[in-house]
Amino acid sequence: MTAAPGDGSGSNGSAGPADPVSVGLDTGLRACLFDLDGVLTRTAAVHAAAWKETFDAYLRKSSQHTGTPFVAFAAGTDYHRYVDGKSRDDGTRSFLASRGVTLPEGSPQDGAGIGTVQGLGNAKNELVLQRMREDGVEVFEGSVRYVQAVRRAGLRTAVVSSSTNCQAVLAAANIEDLFDERVDGVTAREENLSGKPAPDIFLAAARALGMHPGECAVFEDALAGVEAGRAGGFGQVIGVDRAGQAQALVDHGANIVVSDLAELLAQP
Repeated sequence: MTAAPGDGSGSNGSAGPADPVSVGLDTGLRACLFDLDGVLTRTAAVHAAAWKETFDAYLRKSSQHTGTPFVAFAAGTDYHRYVDGKSRDDGTRSFLASRGVTLPEGSPQDGAGIGTVQGLGNAKNELVLQRMREDGVEVFEGSVRYVQAVRRAGLRTAVVSSSTNCQAVLAAANIEDLFDERVDGVTAREENLSGKPAPDIFLAAARALGMHPGECAVFEDALAGVEAGRAGGFGQVIGVDRAGQAQALVDHGANIVVSDLAELLAQP
């Protein structure tokens, strides 16, 4: 867990009480826990494309070896159903299980061409990093405005991500200073935290902020993420619908669904 270096949007450490109602949240909430990909940054499409390229290469090779038909990874349905919001290893296992495939776990050092869970995950990660280097990281402007408003309202903030690249993404997007704490894939590996839909990393973020789960709102675009919010007993779970799955987000545990976080801001 890593504290952010400062707050570029104005201090949220004022002596006055937190005002969650002014940012569209329930009374009594004191902190906001934000997922990264798809909530704060426009990187979900990058991840989906990288997963597709990785899995399709594996599936095509497997098809040639076994003589079975090649069925491509669907960047829409397969991504949201099996990998979105999960750690690389969990996402890899989940999708492969949907195809009846079990691979050896391998090791973190496995190269991109190695047919192991970690080898496939490393291949996907290389593609994501390459695309971020080439194209940069774009933020959702409504989300940035919302986080800034949350901090002005006196609520504490944390970014919570399954990605081991979270810090690099925050830095590339120039939004590191909006968060008091960061709990990510590196934290999960170091502290042996289970990935979403288990609530472990959100609970770790609440602890880092000195908050009870009931005092925190969770903001998620992934079905596994809203499940984690519900499972952790958080005060409010906000679903962010970036993929036309508003009802599914509700069904998996979201109390409110918005298409942009700016919708939650009080109107003048």
